[in-house]
Amino acid sequence: MSLHINAKQGTIAETVLLPGDPMRAKWIAETFLEQSECYNTVRGMYGYTGTYQGKRISVQGTGMGIPSTLIYCHELITQYGVKNLIRVGSAGSYQQEVTLRDIVIAMAASTTSSINSNRFPNAYYAPTANFELFQKALQYAQKNDIAIKAGNVLSADVFYEDQFENYKKWSAMGVLCVEMETAGLYSIAAKHNVNALSILTISDSLVTGEQTTAQERESSFKPMIEIALSLA
Repeated sequence: MSLHINAKQGTIAETVLLPGDPMRAKWIAETFLEQSECYNTVRGMYGYTGTYQGKRISVQGTGMGIPSTLIYCHELITQYGVKNLIRVGSAGSYQQEVTLRDIVIAMAASTTSSINSNRFPNAYYAPTANFELFQKALQYAQKNDIAIKAGNVLSADVFYEDQFENYKKWSAMGVLCVEMETAGLYSIAAKHNVNALSILTISDSLVTGEQTTAQERESSFKPMIEIALSLA
């Protein structure tokens, strides 16, 4: 067992879906996985393993933000041998054409976090998606007529900005949306030579002010989860 995951060896699959919300992990396991069993309850950060179309897959809540996400990713990789880490989360749109319930696949992740500036003084590391997972996600989406957008996203350290209009600087550079974990996920995957992909559903828009309800977020997240599960 690791410090934050009380799973026995062999109970976690090589492919793990990573929602920030532990209750979304529970919903994914109960909705999509067969014969799912809960392997983790430490700090209420639920983890489950089951099967999807005959393939073994796990889902693990990570909490919000890069620091929390890195704790779980580090332990999954180093203690449980996980090879494929797939974030499934929500994001806020920075672009007029990126609308509610759109699916965004993060090709790269800009960030306001100092995680990589501390690692590379006077240099800028660019966290990027694993190409093979990205390609498979695109192929599945095209085959199943699921519209997706792909590009640069922002992983922010601050949820409530002091200056709301700051998002326009990122928008002007083509950043599609904002969330809080992907840059950390892509960086730790690169460090340990494993695969990572972040798939996001737009839950609100900083451009229009629109928001989805909790019920809408649950039902509209299904296509994103299906894409992620196909990667197993």
